[in-house]
Amino acid sequence: MSTDETQPTDSASDPAPPRAADTPRSLAEALRSREDAALADLLRARPDLLNPVPNDLTQLATRAGTRASVVRALERLDRFAQQVAEALAVAPDPASYEEVLALLAGDEGAPAVAQALPRALGTLHEQALVWGPDDRLRLVRTARELLAPTPQHPSPTGLGPTVAEATAGMSPTRVQDIVAAAGLPTTHDPVSAVRSLTALFTDRRRMSALLDEAPAESVEVLSRLVWGPPYGQVTADPARHLRWLLDRGLLLPTAPGTVVLPREAALHLRAGRAHRTPEPTPPPVEAAREYRPQVVDAAAAGQAYTALATVEELLKDWDEGGPAVLRAGGLSVRDLKRTAVALDTSEPLAAFWVELAYAAGLLASDGDADERYAATPAYDEWQELPAPERWSALATAWLAATRTAGLVGGRDGKDRTLSALGPHLDRSASPEVRHRVLALLGTLPEGTAPAPDSLRDRLRWERPSASRGRPAQDGADSPTPQDLRSRIAQWTLNEAELLGITGRGALASHARALLPAAENTASPAAQGVTAAHAARLLAPLLPEPLDHVLLQADLTAVAPGPLERPLGDALAVLADVESKGGATVYRFTPGSVRRALDAGQSASDLHAFLTAHSRTPVPQPLAYLIDDVARKHGHLRIGAAAAYVRCDDEALLNEILADKRAQGLRLRRLAPTVLAAQADPGTLLDGLRSMGFAPAAESAEGDVLITRAHAHRTPPRSAPEPVPDGPPLPGDTLIGAAVRAIRAGDLASTTPRKEAPASASDGRLPRTTAAETLATMQAAVLTGEAVWIGYVNAEGTASQRVIAPVRVEGGFVTAYDHTADEVRTYPLHRVTGVAELADD
Repeated sequence: MSTDETQPTDSASDPAPPRAADTPRSLAEALRSREDAALADLLRARPDLLNPVPNDLTQLATRAGTRASVVRALERLDRFAQQVAEALAVAPDPASYEEVLALLAGDEGAPAVAQALPRALGTLHEQALVWGPDDRLRLVRTARELLAPTPQHPSPTGLGPTVAEATAGMSPTRVQDIVAAAGLPTTHDPVSAVRSLTALFTDRRRMSALLDEAPAESVEVLSRLVWGPPYGQVTADPARHLRWLLDRGLLLPTAPGTVVLPREAALHLRAGRAHRTPEPTPPPVEAAREYRPQVVDAAAAGQAYTALATVEELLKDWDEGGPAVLRAGGLSVRDLKRTAVALDTSEPLAAFWVELAYAAGLLASDGDADERYAATPAYDEWQELPAPERWSALATAWLAATRTAGLVGGRDGKDRTLSALGPHLDRSASPEVRHRVLALLGTLPEGTAPAPDSLRDRLRWERPSASRGRPAQDGADSPTPQDLRSRIAQWTLNEAELLGITGRGALASHARALLPAAENTASPAAQGVTAAHAARLLAPLLPEPLDHVLLQADLTAVAPGPLERPLGDALAVLADVESKGGATVYRFTPGSVRRALDAGQSASDLHAFLTAHSRTPVPQPLAYLIDDVARKHGHLRIGAAAAYVRCDDEALLNEILADKRAQGLRLRRLAPTVLAAQADPGTLLDGLRSMGFAPAAESAEGDVLITRAHAHRTPPRSAPEPVPDGPPLPGDTLIGAAVRAIRAGDLASTTPRKEAPASASDGRLPRTTAAETLATMQAAVLTGEAVWIGYVNAEGTASQRVIAPVRVEGGFVTAYDHTADEVRTYPLHRVTGVAELADD
């Protein structure tokens, strides 16, 4: 489809306004007139333009107009800035500020639109999507192609092609017939006829008079097409009301059986508005509930402590080596279910805790032949930190992580199941959405929980959904399950509550200190400072750990609060956790007592431990249990032959041999006090324990093996690096250097030069003979003048440079390079030619 949008919307016959002498003719010229600070703002807003650093402003403008870069820039605009760009795409090219305002505000006007338009246009100017003064605004060509209407991709505004575009392939006779049916005088050529028809459709009074004559059915057809899509289907013999519209050009054929409502007619029916609902201001984040800040902080602190306990419980469960790593990476569904059961939670929440520990660098795969997940050495260091610092480490890792636990259990684009700890869980938008959600929560008064729908609507205004490189059409941007950003926002609210960043839905005071750490531009040092500040604010809110438990006669112990780490670790070996909550209940069993004895404790050690840490006397049933298990513990000894059992009590060995349950162990007597087995020591140990015996493993020297916790760790592993959303944001130093390099390159490419001889001007680079090059260089050394050279480096890349030669000797020229802003030495054989600069 041809595109000709040079005609104003109000009068097709008015000539285009004359261009002022200082009006830029291209985007490169517009960029050349910018201050360095404005160029820096452009590179900061669109960092993809810096990879690599452009040679000059012409190359920068070219790169800023590439499709990939323009699509990325459009997707990062807020909703109103997108609407302004969409309006420019259907406006004349160039358009005036007043024409753009009319398209957005309509005939009736809209004060909010008029107030917000300068900001939106400023954003488009800053990001080099629009250039030119207010009387000649131009949308960059690639953006216009993306947003302008085509039959395959209607405009996001819902508008169709102009009359001139829709009639481009129509026969002159048919055009004259339409003009006559519309009540206009016929003309001598189709161009003037199209202008006459366009003038009719853009004249509000005459267009209203024409539509007053239309049948009601015709007006109904127009009302269905007015807000888009503007295309419709007709038969070879259309009905009378459709024929009325076709005869007068209110519907124009674009293909056999397909008609379109011309843009000018649609704008009249819309009262001049390009969008059904302009959105100049962001929707407010509404409050759902209000609590006292102290209540919010207390709830968040309690959940923060629960988060620490959950991560510790997960990694303790994997201390001896966790689940196996799938061949494709990640946890199997069965292992995730087992982890959920161990944590007494649901599978989605188990996936979140696993991914959180992984993001914080506390667990990883061990890299062995039978690869398994296990805690890392960083976990031991993390455990030694105070509770507030452990929490801040988890919170900052969560804020920066691109891995998105909410995706676990879903499917990727190739219909593969997404597993916890597996590949394909990185979503580069996650850190930005998390930070933005928390930042919006921070704008509410303390203790205020937001309405999730209003929060989602605000996020969607700030970054509307896009598809096929085009922003969403009006009315098509309602939240859908496929909207990843909305889903991430909801997951963020849920996960922030689990982590203790929010309490009862409101942002906690200690979490507000974390907001600067979530900024992409924050340095690691700044993030460390904010994390430490958040930890200090959380510390007074966490409960003090206790140094005692309450022993009960039913072989249980009650911990009325969090326990000190040594006490908690020791009690976790001696007893099993029966229930958790405000108070944790531990149960003593023969198996748990044997576990403590296997860890090197004696019965007297266990009695002393319980006496020292119980506020109640040690119950007699518990003392009997410990003594009974200790009396049997180690009576049998198991070592490695294939495996063997030795015992001084021959009768006990006879009992084992006679037991049918021992058949699978394939035992045989080697001596009165020794049995040999075909099973390995571990299997033999478990088998005899399952039969009710209490064997102990021994070393090759005959000593009892003491099994301790924390036996398996991975080699040192670093936390997974977040996957950035596009190129990393450049720092101020890099941007400043890039601006200087672009300016220098632009100076070299635009400096006036004396014309080279006709025989030497056969390309963009100057071409001179070796003798001429040497003579010109030597003369420049004497006069101190700068010259223009063409240079080809060792990689074969050609460039233009402006240099001031200082010395010429040994086949090299040493000169101050204005392009690089430094002194350099160039081999003369790589200089293609040299030319003097113009006198000015």
